[in-house]
Amino acid sequence: MLSDESAHTPMFNRSISETSMDNSSMEDFWCELKNIKENSENGSDDSLLMDVKPVDDGELEAEWLQEAGLSTLISGTQEHDGQALLSTLTRTQAAAVQKRYNSYTQTMRKKNKHSVRDVRDIFGINESTPTFEAIPVSPLATNGVQIPMKKPIWKAVTSNSCTLEKINPAVAEELSFEISFSETIITDDKEKQMNQRIKKDDCILPKFIVWKSRFGLTEVEDLSLEDMKKIRYLSLIELTAFYDALGIELKRNRVLRIKGRENGLFGVPLATLLENDQKKVPGTKVPLIFQRLLQQLEETGLETEGILRVPGSASRVKSLREELELKFYDNTFDWKKVRSNDAAGLLKMFIRELPTALFTMEYLPAFTTLVEKISKIKLQLQALHLLIMLLPDANRDTAKALLHFLKKVVSNEEKNKMTLWNVSMILAPNLFIYKGKSANKEEMKAAASTAHIVRLLIRYQDILWTVPAFLISQVRKMNEAALNNNKKQLIFDKSVRKLLRRKTMERERPERREHCDVPEGVIRVYAPLHSKVSMAIQLNSRTKAKDILARFQCENSRGTSDKCLNQSLYEIGGNIGEHCLDPDTYMLDVYHVNPHAEWILKPKNS
Repeated sequence: MLSDESAHTPMFNRSISETSMDNSSMEDFWCELKNIKENSENGSDDSLLMDVKPVDDGELEAEWLQEAGLSTLISGTQEHDGQALLSTLTRTQAAAVQKRYNSYTQTMRKKNKHSVRDVRDIFGINESTPTFEAIPVSPLATNGVQIPMKKPIWKAVTSNSCTLEKINPAVAEELSFEISFSETIITDDKEKQMNQRIKKDDCILPKFIVWKSRFGLTEVEDLSLEDMKKIRYLSLIELTAFYDALGIELKRNRVLRIKGRENGLFGVPLATLLENDQKKVPGTKVPLIFQRLLQQLEETGLETEGILRVPGSASRVKSLREELELKFYDNTFDWKKVRSNDAAGLLKMFIRELPTALFTMEYLPAFTTLVEKISKIKLQLQALHLLIMLLPDANRDTAKALLHFLKKVVSNEEKNKMTLWNVSMILAPNLFIYKGKSANKEEMKAAASTAHIVRLLIRYQDILWTVPAFLISQVRKMNEAALNNNKKQLIFDKSVRKLLRRKTMERERPERREHCDVPEGVIRVYAPLHSKVSMAIQLNSRTKAKDILARFQCENSRGTSDKCLNQSLYEIGGNIGEHCLDPDTYMLDVYHVNPHAEWILKPKNS
């Protein structure tokens, strides 16, 4: 929330943004800032304030290593997860880790801290062995041979009426999901850094067409929580390597003080709010009040002219908020009296008063760098994609719900007069302005620049929720390496070895018979909710996941319930935790990558 002092400083002067935005397109932004200031004057909660400060060099590198899942480099212990993660890194990712680790060790020595061992000592690497081994990230068969495949690309088709600088409308842009983004940076991408002028015309944004590989596409909710945790580790390393390859410093902030309410609706941390809501509605991923506000706006406001832009009465919004706090969970609140503009005001207030920003305070500088240092839309989108992968689950799910709603607002532009640029200018200050005493001129300038980021988030949201295939391949390798490390550890444990020998003798014959029952290229699919609970299916190069679903539906056509019809095929175990397969996935390709998986039909996780 903005203080009165900050509201009258030069940060509100229109000239600040002239180097990065077309001046004529800033009106919505300034009006929204004025509305935010008026709402803040009606009373602010000091418990929601936070102090955000840069991190010292040594602390910054140590925290980076911890957040990247590499705390083993700091502690010196031989943690298997850290070793497994290091074994999956590409060349540029390994260089990024080495750079941070070297900086950390040098800083610790200067500060006369505890002695820091060489990374080669930690992992027992020989002199002749590179510190970090860079390996390809394409899917591998169990014998280690790369599987040939056609690389999926995004084809970008630009509008004939409007082109983006440095983009040739006659040439299609391509971006591979199979190859690490940082590995594809070329010399021409390392541009001379300068302030970029962003045009408000939405037609400058290229239209990307996503081509599926034989492995299909995977969205964030298709993976297990444990594998998504590894995706976050790898995304941070990849984002850092990506910025390094562009010659850009990846900055982050440290939030020193975060306070929020433990109960209620507004000003409550997302994780706390969801924990409270899940007691009422198990499985809830988006706060109930946030869902209800979006529902209210969809039912009454999508066609309202100036929705989101035209503010409701500040006093009425404040009164409605107080009443919601008292009556929402009792289901006694009368939603019929809430006007669409009031609902929009409550929605934006909810976002602003989150104790930690929806897109996180820590990496806000990385978001703003997209505009200030990178001019090519393709590179901006790649960096934004990795930042979305970094978000905590609660933040990402809530952001997804918000962006899905904003897309509907823009699709009704003819009636509500809200273009993509208008909506982006309104939401930017609500999403990216700091609360508390640390708001300053530079941060306000950055907040104005992030209008373009909001535009990218809305336009390309379907792409941003897709997990890059190269990250999934790295997770598979990480899981395989962890399994191998665990096996090696068990071998040296005599008591466990004896137990295993006895169990092996007891189960050796049945296991061999079971293995013989499933020949090469045949999978057994389990369907607990069907009358026929399992089926052996011979795979060929044309078999897709949807073919297996259709086979079960055909075999169980009589008395099939709706729950059985709305099922997905899951790959479980082996080198993945749990993976909901795209219906267009070619099963033989997945089988070759993960032959020890189990295959189960069940309803998709909501």
